[in-house]
Amino acid sequence: MKASTHIMVVDDEETICEALMAWFIKDGYKVETALSGAEALALLEKKDFDIFLVDVKMPGMDGIELLSRIKEKQPEAVVIMMTAHGSIQTAVEAMKRGAGDYLCKPFDPDSLSLLMERVMNQKKLRKENIALKERLLEQQEEALDVFIVHSDPMRKIFSTVDEVAPSSAPILITGETGVGKDLVARAIHLRSQRSFGPFVAVNCGALSESLLESELFGHEKGAFTGAVKARRGCLEMADSGTLFLDEIGEISTKMQISLLRVLEEKRFLRLGGSNAVSSDFRLVTATHRDLPPLIKENQFREDFYYRINVITIHIPPLRERKEDIPVLSDHFLKRFVEETGKHLEGFTAKALEQLISYSWPGNVRELKNVIERAVVIARGRMIGAEELKFLDPGKPYPDPMAITLEELEKSHIISTLASCDGNISRTAKKLGINRSTLSRKMNRYRLVGGD
Repeated sequence: MKASTHIMVVDDEETICEALMAWFIKDGYKVETALSGAEALALLEKKDFDIFLVDVKMPGMDGIELLSRIKEKQPEAVVIMMTAHGSIQTAVEAMKRGAGDYLCKPFDPDSLSLLMERVMNQKKLRKENIALKERLLEQQEEALDVFIVHSDPMRKIFSTVDEVAPSSAPILITGETGVGKDLVARAIHLRSQRSFGPFVAVNCGALSESLLESELFGHEKGAFTGAVKARRGCLEMADSGTLFLDEIGEISTKMQISLLRVLEEKRFLRLGGSNAVSSDFRLVTATHRDLPPLIKENQFREDFYYRINVITIHIPPLRERKEDIPVLSDHFLKRFVEETGKHLEGFTAKALEQLISYSWPGNVRELKNVIERAVVIARGRMIGAEELKFLDPGKPYPDPMAITLEELEKSHIISTLASCDGNISRTAKKLGINRSTLSRKMNRYRLVGGD
């Protein structure tokens, strides 16, 4: 990092410039010097610098004026003021104009090295902060997919999310598969006071009881066969953030008892452990099942239900809010047009009629997939009925649980190949596997691609 850090030393005394240059080069920095404010600005026109060391007292343009000029051109640059005539008034003025620190001559070179290390750490933290904020904004945009709406039911959900997000009360999100329960959970997290903490999601329906227990609670080394080292669980990783348990209706009553204890005590033991672990997380759960009948059948504990169901948010299926379909369709169209680089202007009247009349058993998730597929296969400037001919109102929507893993993998490879115009290298990169692995899978499924 030092080698990529560019320092400018500005002082009207050449010996000081040379001494500081030699010291910083020894420390591994790139350094240039200027003997006046005008010379410094001329250098700044040609290249950018990360850190400036500027003498306050210089003939012509003084250091305070140069500080202001530097900040105009490079607001993020760190400027450290140097003077042999240190005064409180000068220091205050320099800080007001954006100086990062203040040094009095003569200064100890070792202290100067420590100061530079501190400045570098601050710049690194600031850069990480900016990256984190950008990622949070991206996540907010993703989470808003389900809120691109016109219908009153979804407007009310949007209002409820804003109302409940600041609290720490457990929330249960209900609704059919594909309505966007996970997006609502993420939106709650991003609008909460825990937004800078982790958002940890677990699909409870995809794991066996033993795997789910290990996933949630973690384990110590030797807790079971294969536990070669200790591992933190999701309960622990969600500390200071949000834990989202999807398909909560699928967990066993034994697991419900264990989680109920954790919710009451905010403490738990890792598998094979003897020391209690504390974790402060906000719980959000979701299910497509109707839980009260399960309580009557003794498949779901009533005390656990009321503990996770302090606030309920129900998301209606897409077929009950058809006015959202054109808006969501347009939103997804713009996203996939941007991703694929295609030039599509919208939907024909016939295509919109098809989208609105379809029952959407797979809800928003199905709509998103349909629009992505239509964009990939579209040949003209508009998406028309031809691109949506596979939407058969009489054809039942396939149950994902009835599809084999091989069928699911094959379908995913086919759709990804199509989105990459058959290019094997790009497809492998998008799938997160290497080219040879993809080639083996394509041979197994008798798929053809190109370069």
